[in-house]
Amino acid sequence: MADRGVDLSALPVEVREQLAELDLELSEGDITQKGYEKKRAKLLAPYIVQTPTLAPPPDCDPGPSSAPPPSNASSGSSSSQNRRTRRSHRSSGTRDERYRSDIHTEAVQAALAKHKEEKMALPMPTKRRSTYVQSPIETCTPPDSSSSSDDEGAVEESGAQQQSPDSWMNSSIHGSSTSSSSASSTMSHGESRTPQAPQAQSQQGPAHVPPPQAPPPHAQPPHSLSQPSALAEAFAHARIEVPGAGALGLDGTPLPMAQARARDSCVDLPSNMVVRGMSRGQSRSSMMETADGVPVSSRVSTKIQQLLNTLKRPKRPPLSEFFMDDQEEIVEVPRPDPNTPRPEGRQIIPVKGEPLGVVSNWPPALQAALARWGATQGKSPALTALDITGKPLYTLTYGKLWSRSVKLAYTLLNKLGTKSEQVLKPGDRVALVYPNSDPGMFWVAFYGCLLAEVIPVPIEVPLSRKDAGSSQVGFLLGSCGVSLALTSEICLKGLPKTPTGEILQFKGWPRLKWVITDSKYLTKPSKDWQPHIPTANTDTAYIEYKACKEGTVMGVAVSKVAMLTHCQALTQACNYCEGETLVNVLDFKKDMGLWHGVLTSVMNRIHTISVPYAVMKACPLSWVQRVHINKARVALVKCRDLHWAMMAHKEQRDISLASLRMLIVADGANPWSVSSCDAFLNVFQAYGLKPEVICPCATSPESMTVAIRRPGVSGAALPARAVLSMTGLSHGVIRVNTEDKNSALTVQDVGHVMPGALMCIVRPDGPPMLCKTDEIGEIVVNSRAGGTLYYGLSGVTKNTFEVIPVNASGVPIGEIPFVRSGLLGFVGPGSLIFVVGKIEGLLTVSGRRHNADDLVATALAVEPVKTVYRGRIAVFSVTVFYDERIVIVAEQRPEASEEDSFQWMSRVLQAIDSIHQVGLFCLALVPANTLPKTPLGGIHISETKQLFLEGSLHPCNILMCPHTCVTNLPKPRQKQPVGVGPASIMVGNLVAGKRIAQAAGRDLGMIEDQDLVRKLCMWPTMMHQFLTEALQWRAQTDPEHVLYVLLNAKGVAVCTATCLQLHKRAEKIAAALVERSGINTGENIVLLYPPGIDLIAAFYGCLYAGCIPVTVRPPHPQNLSATLPTVRMIIDVSKAACILTTLVLMKTLRSKEAAASVNIKTWPIIIDTDDLPRKRPPSIYKPPSADMIAYMDFSVSTTGMLTGVKISHAAMSALCRSVKLQCELYSSRQIAICLDPYCGLGFVLWCLASVYSGHQSILIPPTELESSLALWLSSLSLYRIRDTFCSYSVMELCTKGLGGQTEMLKARGVNLSCVRSCVVIAEERPRLALTQSFSKLFKDLGLSSRAVSSAFGSRVNLAICLQGTTGPDPSTVYVDMKSLRHDRVRLVERGAPQSLSLMESGTILPGVRVVIVNPETRGPLGDSHLGEIWVNSPHTATGYYTIYGEESLQADHFNTKLSFGDPHTLWARTGYLGFVKRTELTDSSGERHDALFVVGSLDETLELRGLRYHPIDIETSVSRAHRSIGESAVFTWTNLLVVVSELCGSEQDALDLVPLVTNVVLEEHHLIVGVVVIVDPGVIPINSRGEKQRMHLRDSFLADQLDPIYVAYNM
Repeated sequence: MADRGVDLSALPVEVREQLAELDLELSEGDITQKGYEKKRAKLLAPYIVQTPTLAPPPDCDPGPSSAPPPSNASSGSSSSQNRRTRRSHRSSGTRDERYRSDIHTEAVQAALAKHKEEKMALPMPTKRRSTYVQSPIETCTPPDSSSSSDDEGAVEESGAQQQSPDSWMNSSIHGSSTSSSSASSTMSHGESRTPQAPQAQSQQGPAHVPPPQAPPPHAQPPHSLSQPSALAEAFAHARIEVPGAGALGLDGTPLPMAQARARDSCVDLPSNMVVRGMSRGQSRSSMMETADGVPVSSRVSTKIQQLLNTLKRPKRPPLSEFFMDDQEEIVEVPRPDPNTPRPEGRQIIPVKGEPLGVVSNWPPALQAALARWGATQGKSPALTALDITGKPLYTLTYGKLWSRSVKLAYTLLNKLGTKSEQVLKPGDRVALVYPNSDPGMFWVAFYGCLLAEVIPVPIEVPLSRKDAGSSQVGFLLGSCGVSLALTSEICLKGLPKTPTGEILQFKGWPRLKWVITDSKYLTKPSKDWQPHIPTANTDTAYIEYKACKEGTVMGVAVSKVAMLTHCQALTQACNYCEGETLVNVLDFKKDMGLWHGVLTSVMNRIHTISVPYAVMKACPLSWVQRVHINKARVALVKCRDLHWAMMAHKEQRDISLASLRMLIVADGANPWSVSSCDAFLNVFQAYGLKPEVICPCATSPESMTVAIRRPGVSGAALPARAVLSMTGLSHGVIRVNTEDKNSALTVQDVGHVMPGALMCIVRPDGPPMLCKTDEIGEIVVNSRAGGTLYYGLSGVTKNTFEVIPVNASGVPIGEIPFVRSGLLGFVGPGSLIFVVGKIEGLLTVSGRRHNADDLVATALAVEPVKTVYRGRIAVFSVTVFYDERIVIVAEQRPEASEEDSFQWMSRVLQAIDSIHQVGLFCLALVPANTLPKTPLGGIHISETKQLFLEGSLHPCNILMCPHTCVTNLPKPRQKQPVGVGPASIMVGNLVAGKRIAQAAGRDLGMIEDQDLVRKLCMWPTMMHQFLTEALQWRAQTDPEHVLYVLLNAKGVAVCTATCLQLHKRAEKIAAALVERSGINTGENIVLLYPPGIDLIAAFYGCLYAGCIPVTVRPPHPQNLSATLPTVRMIIDVSKAACILTTLVLMKTLRSKEAAASVNIKTWPIIIDTDDLPRKRPPSIYKPPSADMIAYMDFSVSTTGMLTGVKISHAAMSALCRSVKLQCELYSSRQIAICLDPYCGLGFVLWCLASVYSGHQSILIPPTELESSLALWLSSLSLYRIRDTFCSYSVMELCTKGLGGQTEMLKARGVNLSCVRSCVVIAEERPRLALTQSFSKLFKDLGLSSRAVSSAFGSRVNLAICLQGTTGPDPSTVYVDMKSLRHDRVRLVERGAPQSLSLMESGTILPGVRVVIVNPETRGPLGDSHLGEIWVNSPHTATGYYTIYGEESLQADHFNTKLSFGDPHTLWARTGYLGFVKRTELTDSSGERHDALFVVGSLDETLELRGLRYHPIDIETSVSRAHRSIGESAVFTWTNLLVVVSELCGSEQDALDLVPLVTNVVLEEHHLIVGVVVIVDPGVIPINSRGEKQRMHLRDSFLADQLDPIYVAYNM
């Protein structure tokens, strides 16, 4: 930028103030980066010290990578070496060199040079090396950094040099952040950014920063950091209390993520050492991003910072004061720009061509002309075909052509069926399938069909079943009713066959009979048979195929009279004479190649020399040689052929083009043809080519020839060019470009309208209103020489072939119908026609029109094209979020390196932005030869688009830029400060008729009927406040009653416990604890057991001894490195005095493997409880008060927080009582539990409920399901269980693993009709899709659809809802997602767009009250609001157990009051968002039932653009985007949305996911994804409850521990 030679401290005060203000504007997003740089440069301009050596002259590019493009003259006579290299890269595409424009190349280079000064360092995507072997990093040549070497770089302006990708890699390896513009360096993520900071930085200037001594990029793999990350160093000696570290072991080493683990061995991984001691007010993000001020520095974060620097932040419009959900329109409607150019001319008057002259000897029909020449000029040559070397192969005379055509006509009509039943009748359609190298056979077939009066439909030769667009050709044949195909013997042999030798049935094609038309198979007609040649009428003569923008292939029918009239018009316009010679390089099956080279030539007895495409590829000069040898008067070419001839002309000295009177350029209407024509003339003028013979023309299948430039008179002035402003064109207006030559388009005219035609220009969209004279529109033509209809498609025909233009007031201008040509253009001075593009190449973005060909040309002008093939670029648009988005796909050369490609892509972005002022949505490079091709070698655009949209394109490089081109996002919501008092809110809710959102379970009555107690042998509630007393009482009154049965994988009961056995085992453990010195009453004891009865016995043993049990999941023996540190952490955090465990686990804790991940010397006392002596404790401890802590519940939350809550004895028995009432549990009942028994409601059901209620619990450890999937379901059937409890992970295992095996289970006698309630225990929003799939899949086994429901608990209260046996069925509602983001709840109908289905989380437990509260104001909300769920119940936890013991921090989570409404009740905050809705159902008390719906965790929500998003919603959309996406997770990082997706398919699908993920999130959630990370299956960490640990994933990503397959940074 401009501060090169400026000492900022020496500037006047007011300039310094203005600069500071500017910096502030930029940092607050009130100005874009571009605007900032412009203004800053302007301010500093007067103070710059001019140093002549620094800036290269403006027109030359400073770097060796982009030499200035050759001018017209020099490009013609470039050195032979240059020519050789260019020839070696020659492409086979038809869409090839016509795009080459030296004028345009200069414009692009100038635009890029301008960008160089404001370059941003774009972060390069990270790719795992194994993904594509296309460019191994060792063999890559390091790209030249385009400004200067490292040490000179210090003098360079810091923003101007674009960093080469290597330097990004190196700088990230060194943990340095790259500076992205001289105004602001990359902040480490924790710094506060003051307006002065950038100024200070620019004062010092970058000159003092020593260049990093970077190793060569291939010295290490780019994703491994060369030094331990800053985090690890910072915490090398840290103690465990450090908040904000990554997951660390005690020695400070980062805990590696379990990457190789199978998904089943779920791990609870706290994402950082923070134990829940943090107030909810603290921002989590600030805690994550810096670790006590140490920046999280890694390659990932540096790149994300670069990405943030490249995203320009436009000024946000102020939000209107109030908004109504219903009226809120999704899309931001762009305000019309007052500077938009508008058409100002008068209305256009239709343009008339000269009258079509009548010549006396013109034939009455085209066949009559052939008959005449066949009879009178039989020896005259009609057609010469060339072999592959370009030498004449055969010449067909008019006599031979006539006789063979007659023979074929006779055979078709008389010899294809039986005498009585002929296969073909006049008017039937017949496909013509001939290769381009065999024009003779095609001519005979075409004229044979005309003479037989059957309708020929020429198509391309199908090469394989998978041809691009094959099914669309099938559609054409179907719509034309074709059942017969004519072909040559050689062609038939080459067609793909089935193993039995039959011709393959091509995809989408009707069944065809194949007829060979070689002479030897034709029958000579009898003497008296003559073909019927009627005067030309309106019957169809032939059908020409035409591919639409969407890929559909339609047949344009041309009537006999139109065919004849067109030939007459061409003869008059081109001044054809009898006996001339014409060289045709075009495809003779359609368009100009057919009209001039097959039809008009026969009418005028012209000798046609056909030069096939294959010959052109082998010898590009062949057509010029043919013109020279045969003294041809007319040549028919495309721009590509001109260019190829130029490339090769040095190889031939003695050629002369002086004989040419007309060089017809078929694609002369293409805007970029002008430079090809000029360059060709430049080279070949020396060989006798006259300037006036070049005749561009404009054509389309529907209107045939629209206009053609007439051959000029020698010495007459050449027609003028139009130099148009690109901006004007994009608004559909003609403006002569005067100011900025970079964004100008030079177009040549295509001559005048055809003889006998009438033409006008109409608006391309809406009713066909006539344009104004300075407006671009679609050319429509009225002429007898044009197509008549789309064969077999009457609906589409009307809109194209029967258009009546209307004037400005909507009145038709006449009766006569016009035909839409599909060409966009205008009428210039002297009634010359100019064409600027085609309708099908039109991309309409935000109301502006861009031409696909123009964009291709700009992309190709980004020199040097070492990266892609010239003719293999597809440009199309996809509709995403209410607008078209431009996508460019190109084939990458095999030798191009990753860095070259990325460099090229980023320059294409800049060039298109500069020249067309439009942003690209996606730029993708695919490996060479993988794009679908059309038969003539061009790229099949619609097929490419289809592959892109379905995710089967398999790119090897991709760059998405949604941030720059999506400008219609809804306004960000700016939260209004709550200036309204509590009273007003209460009154407001009442006035609006809203209930306060609250609900309650039924009463928890304390004293039961004494008779009932005696009858059922239940224990009197009032006597036993403690579960220990309950167990003792049961052991006395009913010692042999079995409380627990533990099943193994085979379904065998391996262990049972009666009341007495459990009591005795608990006593043994209590005795062991009491005897040990050093263990006192009230100490914490860790219980480390696999799921089973040992765990239960140890729990009651601790209570008997007066200790506080802490249940911990044992480490996974196959994955100690990942699971043991969590165990260690809980032990340390809970300050446990002792560990009770089994012998096996004790050995594990002390093993060498364990020593590798934790310090095993500092374990507390470990007691193995397997073989304890039979002892009884001296006494069983009874706590003095029920408010004392009974046990501690530790769990890792989904946000990676390790949280321990304290549960008192009173809470424990209240919870058991609540569950007992809700589920009607008593001693004669049996329940089955398949859950992890370590925390939450799972632990309560496993260890506590049976002892309290006396029912029998069948325990099924979830780990046993890994080896025997059907264990749980078959046990339910075997024991006839009515009530069962499971987790989502168990349900998912069964759904995925057993879904297809229901028949087998049925055969084994599994019957689930006994199950009346199957409750999923969880602390999250109910997974409706999973529970519904489960119900549907196992319905066949008798599972009732009403049985499955869910429960809900949180850390502060382990059980809030639980679907019991009596309450109404859980209800499902559909809510509007847009409202939900605004914290509103609006119910919609099922299937409404943007709706989300939610299931009630179960009936609220007895004794529980909930209220929905605004988490900010702490006031109660109405029932149409989303808010935090607060709970009041006797079983709420007492508080968090923290290392700090600062109870005050969390007091508000457990004992908090509403700010108004009911200020006395104490509530606990669950940390979950939800809402309450009153349903139509009635509960047990006869009242209407209030349902609680849980939406998601408050800590997990993403605040983006002022709206609240729930990660699960975005993840659900992402998982639907592509079949290869398994699990996915999202999180935010510095306002960027990061999506991590697991790839289940092959690695070549990886890059396909990037655009699909970006699209679906934009479409469904109106968010732009900042980073897309593709990883292997099993990388997203999932805890034991089946919940994703997103924060842990985020930390692993930032610490670079994911080893991703691909990371895409969306611009």
